Amino acid sequence: MQIIQNRRHFLTGAAAAGATGLLGTATDAWAEPAPETTTVRLANGLAGACWAPQFVAQDLLRAEGFTDVRYVVPDWDKDMLQDTSVWMARGEIDFDWQFVPVTIAMIEAGMPIKVVTGLHSGCLELIVNESINSIADLKGKRVGVFALTSAPHVLVTLMAAFVGLDPATDLEWVANPDVSSMQLFNEGKVDAFLAVPPEPQEQRVRNFGHTILNTTADRPWSQHYCCMLACSADYVDRHPAATKRVLRAILKAADICASDPELAAQLSVDGKFTDRYDYALEGLREARYDVWREFDPEDTMRFYALRMNEVGFIKAGPNKIIANGTDWRFLNEIKREMKT
Repeated sequence: MQIIQNRRHFLTGAAAAGATGLLGTATDAWAEPAPETTTVRLANGLAGACWAPQFVAQDLLRAEGFTDVRYVVPDWDKDMLQDTSVWMARGEIDFDWQFVPVTIAMIEAGMPIKVVTGLHSGCLELIVNESINSIADLKGKRVGVFALTSAPHVLVTLMAAFVGLDPATDLEWVANPDVSSMQLFNEGKVDAFLAVPPEPQEQRVRNFGHTILNTTADRPWSQHYCCMLACSADYVDRHPAATKRVLRAILKAADICASDPELAAQLSVDGKFTDRYDYALEGLREARYDVWREFDPEDTMRFYALRMNEVGFIKAGPNKIIANGTDWRFLNEIKREMKT
C-alpha cells in the first residue's frame, strides 16, 4: 500500500511540475526556453535495473514539456545480433544508454553522437566457477560472450589486460549469439561470464558460481561510470533546450533510484519494463545512482579510451574521443541548478 501511495504522490507531483526536492520546482522548466520538440525517443532493449532511470523518468519528461515520450522496442528478427547503438546509427532513437566502451567505439567509428552525462557506476559482475579465484586464474579458461567485440567481450578483455594477461591468447573466448552466456555457464560449457542485471540476481538465487570482480566495489572499475548517456548530434544541434530538459529529467530519475529504490522498482514493473520487482529492487540497491554529481564523466571517458587503445580496440587517443564525442554543457548547467 505504501508503494502505491508513494507512486501516486510521485506521479501527481511530476505532472504538476510543482513538487520540491527530487522533482525540483516549477520554475526549473518554466524559466528557460520551451523545448524545440515535444518528442523524445528512448530505447527499451533491456529490462535490467541499469536502465531504470529512463523508465522512471516518464512523468518527469512530461513535466518538462514532452508530450510524445517513446520507448523504442527492438525488432528482434532484425536486431538479434545488434544493440541499441545500432538503433542510434539508424536514427531510430534520440538517446542511447550504453556501457562506456560501446559508446567510445561508436565515436571512434565516426558515429555522430555526443555523450552528455555519466549515469551510474557498478552493475556488472564477473561470475566464475570454483576453479577460478582471481582474474589471473582466467588464463586458459573458457569465457562466454554474446559475440566478439560485444560489450562483455570488450570489458572482460580490459579487465584481463589490466592484470597483465594477454586476452587474445590467454583466454578462450566462446562466442554464441543463440544461447546466453549465463546458460552456457550453468551448463558447464564456459568457466566464466560477465553478468549484466538481472543475471547477477538470478545467479544468486541459483547459488551457482561466485563473483571475482564487481564493478560496484572493485577498483579501478568502481571509480568510474559504468554507463553513460549519449544523444544524437543532430538532436543536440537542433534541439538544445529539449536536450537539457531530457537530461534533467533522467538525472532527477537517477536521484529517485538512489533515494527510493522501492518506488523506482515498482515504476519499472508498472511500466512493463521488467517483470521481476525483486530483481529490479536488488539491482537498484546495488548500482550507484548517487555519483552523477561527484564523478567526472570526462575522467571515465579518458580511462576507458586509454584501456581500449592499449589493447587495440580503438586507434584514437582519449583526447580525440573526448573532443569528437562529448558535450558537457547541459550537465554542468544542471549540476549548478540542482546543487544540494
